[in-house]
Amino acid sequence: MMNILVSEDIRTVCPKFVGVALEAHIINTPYSAPLWEEIKAFQTDYCRKHTTESIKEMPPIQATRSVYKRRGKDPSRYRPSSEALVRRMLRGLDLYQIDTAVDLINLASIAYGYSIGGFDAGKIVGDTLVLGIGREGEAYEGIGKGPLNIAGLPVYRDSQGGIGTPTSDHERTKLTLSTTHLLALVNGYDGNREQVLACAEYMQGLLKKYAGSDGGKIRLFE
Repeated sequence: MMNILVSEDIRTVCPKFVGVALEAHIINTPYSAPLWEEIKAFQTDYCRKHTTESIKEMPPIQATRSVYKRRGKDPSRYRPSSEALVRRMLRGLDLYQIDTAVDLINLASIAYGYSIGGFDAGKIVGDTLVLGIGREGEAYEGIGKGPLNIAGLPVYRDSQGGIGTPTSDHERTKLTLSTTHLLALVNGYDGNREQVLACAEYMQGLLKKYAGSDGGKIRLFE
């Protein structure tokens, strides 16, 4: 499995950080009707139980926002992806339909409130990722966002540069229909080991049902 290290920069702003890595071989598809039936049912139930005010009571989202603030980043301008997804759902809007791998990761992100990085492991350069903090002027192309100012944002870097932040992953290592080796990283800035593991296990179940996978392997890192 990929080696994942947490830098002192992260430990300083969030001593209780805990993450989970899920690596799995998958068969990605453009669209899964059964998955979207599950997403629609989940959305209906979720919107009955929550409002946009509920976001203030979601520890995974609030903990990520707090890390942004400690590093001088405005979390309302650079929203964590989990928060952006939750807000979209609670506004009554359908989730973006991308492909099966991305769609099921988005479902897991909403279900547990964690920002989840989804990467094509075959495009990662080297065998180690380091979670650090973005620097001023650091080049980064967010998926569908173009150049993104990641200064102050938590960022995973391979030997070539940044590949993932809680706000957006990088175009270079994004999931595509040709992806066969998935790496998903659940970011627990709230320090809740039980919940980050539950989120990864939930993703495993979705991969088995919808992505032709045996669910792969998961492990904690902190």
